[in-house]
Amino acid sequence: MDFNPTEDQRALVELAARILSERATPARLAALEGDGRWLDEDLWRQLADSGIVGACLQEDVGGGGAGFTELALLLEQVGAHVAPVPLFETVLCGALPLDAFGTPEQRRRDLPDVAAGTALLTAALVESGRDDPRRPATTAAADGAGWRLSGVKSCVPLGAQARRILVPATAADGCVVVALIEPAAPGVTLRPQTATNGQPQAEVELGEVVVGAGDVLAGPDRGEEVLHWLLDRALAGLAATALGVSGKALALSATYTSGREQFGRPIASFQAVGHRLADAYIDVEAMRLTTLQAVWLLDSGLPATTEVQVAKWWAAEGGHRIAHAAQHVHGGVGVDLEYPLARYFRWSKQIEMTLGAATAQLLRIGATLAAEPV
Repeated sequence: MDFNPTEDQRALVELAARILSERATPARLAALEGDGRWLDEDLWRQLADSGIVGACLQEDVGGGGAGFTELALLLEQVGAHVAPVPLFETVLCGALPLDAFGTPEQRRRDLPDVAAGTALLTAALVESGRDDPRRPATTAAADGAGWRLSGVKSCVPLGAQARRILVPATAADGCVVVALIEPAAPGVTLRPQTATNGQPQAEVELGEVVVGAGDVLAGPDRGEEVLHWLLDRALAGLAATALGVSGKALALSATYTSGREQFGRPIASFQAVGHRLADAYIDVEAMRLTTLQAVWLLDSGLPATTEVQVAKWWAAEGGHRIAHAAQHVHGGVGVDLEYPLARYFRWSKQIEMTLGAATAQLLRIGATLAAEPV
């Protein structure tokens, strides 16, 4: 298990870091927020033109053929720059399962446009009052070679902006079906929602939405496998993004406390501040280790569900502690919504609660351990 990045991985990360540093500046982010926009379409096109958006898709659809490790490293950079681009939503949650499990026609229909930056995809994985996304309450009733979907999905990222939404649903026999629907399809009702980090989301109500055979990503024979495959990678992707967010929040705190003086000396030299940031550093490194372990297992095709849940626990619990410590050591500046640190706090809270916070991950880990034979 070697976590050191390869030369190609370093080059990809350096390219992403350079583009994001130049474009996702605090001034640019403030301007987008002032205009009521979240998605930076210009930055997304630039990332697509550079090959970053399609880097982890297969080459036959215009991708670069890289693996999940590379995607996780890119997501870390997105988090470090709190860049308003849908790499997680479109590439990981939408394009990756379509690339892995889609038919040749499904893959040709959407993935070249994703790689080119001209199409957004997303996934509807959250349902209000439903703690376990592996068991969707949304139902799928057989309709000839296709299905009719009914139910309500909540907090669908970019639900109104996406070309297609990946929707898991449960059939009458308890099996899972994974379908692709268009937001404008008959029977689909969208209600706008806004995430903690300002991202536009949607509540998606499905009223007997007809899904033809060509829009079924995975039928009952494979739906559960596809959903579990996606959720494992989604949790690992959230952990990778959280690592970038928390690492940069800690760096901002170290810079601020080294320059902010009180009683004639930098406040970083005070024992209480130093200890608080030392604890945050330990949390960041624990997040890094558990995320890299989970990503490596997934990229190696090995079982990783528990390790992924451990990584998400650290992203939630460690990210929570780091976000609050960063605000604390910044003093009054830390609660200024116009100061860059505020974006890192909001992103950290958004990731913490997405697809299960710390307690939910512990409950899942405990259930797995309890089910194992002694």
